[in-house]
Amino acid sequence: MPRSLSEGQQRLVFGALVVVLVAFGIYLSLGGWSDGSGDDAASSGAASEPPAVGGEQASGTGDVAPPSPIPTTAAQDMPVMEWFPFSEEEFKAAAATAQEFGRSYGTIDYSGSPEDYYAGMQELATDDYAQTLAESSGASALWQDMADQEAVSEGRANVESVRTFGDDSVTFVVQVQSITEGEDGTTDDLGEFAVTVADQGGEWRVYDFQPSDAGNLGDVPDQPGDSAGD
Repeated sequence: MPRSLSEGQQRLVFGALVVVLVAFGIYLSLGGWSDGSGDDAASSGAASEPPAVGGEQASGTGDVAPPSPIPTTAAQDMPVMEWFPFSEEEFKAAAATAQEFGRSYGTIDYSGSPEDYYAGMQELATDDYAQTLAESSGASALWQDMADQEAVSEGRANVESVRTFGDDSVTFVVQVQSITEGEDGTTDDLGEFAVTVADQGGEWRVYDFQPSDAGNLGDVPDQPGDSAGD
């Protein structure tokens, strides 16, 4: 038969149980006996937190990291020529071709043939435009009248501005003049012309030439003869 505890022993056991229960309660309140689910939930909450505007992760206090400022350039130091598809020397070479074409257009020796007149411009033109010029070289009644007078007209031209440019072409506005020598010599201001020059194998050639108010915005499609050596 089991022996019953005395009253003093019972009080001692009861006190020990109270101490154990109090200690266990304190342990739980401090986060003990965790299976990691609490940490996972915290981690999950942090991962699902949406980023702040601009892609920066918002902190617990709601602060957003400041953006990194981009570098800026002072007006006097801006590399303007680097923004164009051509160097300054290439622009000058293109303008010289446009200007020479305008001069050739205004230079006419009526003692020669219309074919000779257009041949000077054909040398400065692309293959396609040279063909167009060849088809325009028919003689006219005016040509015969000027030939009877042995008239010679000297052309002058000057580039006024750049109208537009592309990756391999530039359109200039060129003022053209024709001065006729002789007893009845006259000076004709032929007007402004839009002259489009295209880079063909490292050489500038005239692709189009027409009065500046007629259009000519410099659209130069790719052509089979554009590569070097063609």
